[in-house]
Amino acid sequence: MKEYSEAILDKYRGCLLGGAVGDALGYAVEFLSENAIRARYGARGITEYELTRGVAEISDDTQMTLFTANGLLLALTENAPASACADYIARCYAEWYRTQGERYPLALENQHSWIVNIPALFSPRAPGGTCLSALSAYLRGEKGSIESPINQSKGCGGVMRVAPVGLYFGEEVSIEDADRAAASAAALTHGHPLGYLPAAGLAHIVRLLSCGKEITLSHAVNDMIDTVSRLFADTPYVEDFASLMQRAVALAATDVAELDAIHALGEGWVGEEALAIAVYCALKHQSDFAAAIVSAVNHKGDSDSTGAITGNILGAYLGLSAIPARYLECLELKDVILTLADDLCLKNTADPLWRSKYVLKTYAPA
Repeated sequence: MKEYSEAILDKYRGCLLGGAVGDALGYAVEFLSENAIRARYGARGITEYELTRGVAEISDDTQMTLFTANGLLLALTENAPASACADYIARCYAEWYRTQGERYPLALENQHSWIVNIPALFSPRAPGGTCLSALSAYLRGEKGSIESPINQSKGCGGVMRVAPVGLYFGEEVSIEDADRAAASAAALTHGHPLGYLPAAGLAHIVRLLSCGKEITLSHAVNDMIDTVSRLFADTPYVEDFASLMQRAVALAATDVAELDAIHALGEGWVGEEALAIAVYCALKHQSDFAAAIVSAVNHKGDSDSTGAITGNILGAYLGLSAIPARYLECLELKDVILTLADDLCLKNTADPLWRSKYVLKTYAPA
């Protein structure tokens, strides 16, 4: 079992649950204009969940984040190196893809994810067309990678799901290798450099914030910019990525109105803008989780993704204990999210219950 402290476990839980909180808050307003948001929710915009049958529903962002975590933990039981983790994540994404169009339960010859047995995940929540088309191709034998892009999409679907990569790798794996693994996981579906560079960036920030060392959020962000710029120095658009991240850092230190600052960074539909908005909101409200996610979702762009990424970052920084209880009470699949956060932290591979979850299951033909 991996050694851990309660403080580190709190950060792991905060990262995954925080991402789900930001996702659920933003999901209700994802396709609304700013005027429509304020007309419906008041001058401050949405600040509390809009419940569906008493539940704060997560979107495809959190669904895919959970399958990312499951894929990494499957890789652990198979003793896979960091460079192979994307292969295991892809297998779990393929099962998520099937939950979006098929009925529960799935008829599976090989089962890679235990969460595919959760009926609530068989619910399409505005899944991204790029993810769906890339995973459909994967099921036909076409696998996207950094070296062989499956498309030229830079949508935010690559970055919004990779926080578990930052949590998964311990210090036995270099942070550069972990960043590459996150980029590779994003490149499964998003082949443009600005589709996978932000994934490396988010994983880097999460890794630094959750490892238990005393580190400021500003240091984590600036170290991410420097490392991604160096690691992907020969990759097209890396300078554009770094420039936008630096703009987010600079804006967070000014008195520019928050909505104006977010507009200066974009709308979040593409990967680099989604991460930039999240970095800005997290830095601007780095001691106040609720204020950060409220800022992150109340704009005319991809509100659930910017909310989710902000929640990942600030949850890893402040921990679960800093997330207001009202945001946890009705959160969909809260217990499942908590289980995966704990498993990423504890890595208790000797436990029979663990192995019953994170091993490949093969079924004989009926």
